[in-house]
Amino acid sequence: MIWVALTGLILLLIGVPVAFSIGLAGLMGVWLAGIPFSIVATRLFTGVDSFIFLAVPFYILAAEIMNHGGITSRLIAIASRATSWLRGGTAFANVGASVMFAGISGSAVADAAALGRVFISEMPKEGYTKPYAAAVTVASSIIGPIIPPSGLAILLAAVSGISVIDLFLAGVVPGLLLGAACFAVIAIDAIRGRLPKPRVQSIHESRWRMAIEGVAVATLPLIIVGGMVIGAYTATEGGGIAVAYAIFLAVVVFRQLDLRGLWRAFLSAARISAAIYLLVAAATVLSYALNLLGISGWVREAADIFEGQPVAFLFAIAFLMLVLGTFLDIGAAILIFVPLVLPATYALGIDPLQMSMVVMLTLAIGLVTPPVGVVLFVVMRVGRLGMLPLLRALLPFFFAELGAVALLCLVPEFSTWLPKLLNP
Repeated sequence: MIWVALTGLILLLIGVPVAFSIGLAGLMGVWLAGIPFSIVATRLFTGVDSFIFLAVPFYILAAEIMNHGGITSRLIAIASRATSWLRGGTAFANVGASVMFAGISGSAVADAAALGRVFISEMPKEGYTKPYAAAVTVASSIIGPIIPPSGLAILLAAVSGISVIDLFLAGVVPGLLLGAACFAVIAIDAIRGRLPKPRVQSIHESRWRMAIEGVAVATLPLIIVGGMVIGAYTATEGGGIAVAYAIFLAVVVFRQLDLRGLWRAFLSAARISAAIYLLVAAATVLSYALNLLGISGWVREAADIFEGQPVAFLFAIAFLMLVLGTFLDIGAAILIFVPLVLPATYALGIDPLQMSMVVMLTLAIGLVTPPVGVVLFVVMRVGRLGMLPLLRALLPFFFAELGAVALLCLVPEFSTWLPKLLNP
């Protein structure tokens, strides 16, 4: 088993794409277990042979259409207007825009790239340092995979058997908790006088028009989650409705998406979906190989240590996922390790929704930590920054978000209250 882990880690470190690193490590495990390689083809297919995975391309396509349809500039304008009276208002607007963007994109990388291009260039003009502007963008971007609609929630539902609706609902409060953690750091800096007051540029749209556009955008996640909660449609059907609504907003309401832009959105969604399915298939092979080599027994023995201590178990899971998130793709980590820890979760009486949110948040934080912090490198490229200045500015946000994870471990209701209220 150690050879399998070393193979995957070495391949990742030398720059082999994540899916191929995981797949080749899985092949190594199958070979060590003495199983014929012909079984790998079957496992690759069965890994993606799940009805839940049909929803993934729809949500990705809806997000791409909205991204190409001029939504980013509108979200920034709305957030900036709402926080224009506060010291540090533009930093607050950065976080607020990320929260709103999360309900559309479901992606930390898309959030960091789209919002970073604006805020990292504009905030220094008001008196912020560029590393601070980039740090706010990095810290708030990881809200994207948590607030629904979330592609990660769909992956987690596929491997755990937990309801997609419950996972969507469970992500709302933890996502807002991450936003509150970022707000707290900015508020402390503002109270200390370290942040400037915003210089709001004149916005041509009227307040009423901005409000109407904001409501129109916010309606997308409400349509998806609300329809699923009342039983009007499934997660997959909700994805199709989200695509239709996104096209309506981008083409008819905002009028910023033509046929060429729509085609680019379809191509981008197809590429992202294909990459996700390849990752899922490769992770299935690795998971199969690890089970053949006896990792389930190791996990059971480790879980016995925490008998009668569910909170300690959750903190241990959070630490493990935080470490894994620095090396592994977040989707791959969910696909490989969540099925392994679920039995222990049930045995210790932990609500699986609470465990799921702890896993998702800590893995999302891994997106901003080196050596494989994808969001970190995206913002470094967008802002043309070095790693050390960015990491220094990011440190207070990092600890604040770890505090949010600790609250999730200690208080189950943060994860379970909304699903129990709306989908009992």
